[in-house]
Amino acid sequence: MDFSWLETAVQWVLTSPTTSSPLTFAALAALAALLIWLALAPSTSEAQKSGRLEGYLQGRDIIEDVEMERSFLRRVLIPTLRKILQLLGRVTPGRDVARVQQQLIEAGRPGGLTAADIFGLQILVALAFAGLYLLFANAGGLLAAAPWTTTLRNAAVIAVIGYLVPRLWLRSAVNRRKGDIIRNFSNALDLLSVGVDAGLGLDSAMVRVCERWDNALTEEINRAVVEIRVGTPRNTALQRMAERTGVREVQTFVGVLIQSSELGVSVAHTLHTQADQVRVRRRQRAEELANQASVKMVFALVFLIFPALLVVLLGPGIPRIFNALGTLGG
Repeated sequence: MDFSWLETAVQWVLTSPTTSSPLTFAALAALAALLIWLALAPSTSEAQKSGRLEGYLQGRDIIEDVEMERSFLRRVLIPTLRKILQLLGRVTPGRDVARVQQQLIEAGRPGGLTAADIFGLQILVALAFAGLYLLFANAGGLLAAAPWTTTLRNAAVIAVIGYLVPRLWLRSAVNRRKGDIIRNFSNALDLLSVGVDAGLGLDSAMVRVCERWDNALTEEINRAVVEIRVGTPRNTALQRMAERTGVREVQTFVGVLIQSSELGVSVAHTLHTQADQVRVRRRQRAEELANQASVKMVFALVFLIFPALLVVLLGPGIPRIFNALGTLGG
């Protein structure tokens, strides 16, 4: 708490020309009482601790009180929706549960979703898409005009599209996170090699990388560091990190690093070699994307740019061509 105002008030009272007046004496007495109260009053944290301890001694459920302080959305609606999604997800086939779970791990577990949540979300979105189509078709009078077989076919197609939307979103999240990891991997390796050359251990260098950046790769590195600190062997923590990322470059680096540590090879030399190789692969990937650009531009050229050019160049001459053809025909 800032008490600078208190110091200013004391200086003003002491330097006041009417220090001997009764008003000044009353102000000093009130100031002394205020100081005594501030010295004896418990702090906010102490008051909260005392309140919780008193509630525990009185038999109140502190966890329930804290839970009731949360908003209605986070306390009721979101858990209810999660239960509905899990209930719907149980009726789906379980042969691809492991694959969806791995995709969720590679995507960084967005929203804390599970495989059952994704399956339930697929069914829910499919039903929502089909229901919205029937609602708008009924409002527009299409249901009465079209046969019921056509309506049923369109609803089924839209439901299938809605069923695939959550999986497409999940795959997009996985690709986006992998791309983020690949973009930052070479810089992280460079900083790791510099830190090890400066005399840091591998664990300390990994901590420096986490302090330097905040991205998907540093999140996984930070989790590996935490696992190492709680007693997990380094090789096991690194292997888990590679499996969570799902990136081939990270998996190759972790495999080489584990093998070098088992064979007694210098960690600094391994980091330098891997950093050079990752940098070469990054340059090759950039060249590959540059070579693909010309192929990807064909669609835009043929269907977007060329028609516009034809309209601009041939548009003014088309009426004359038709007039000339009409004159020849006449």
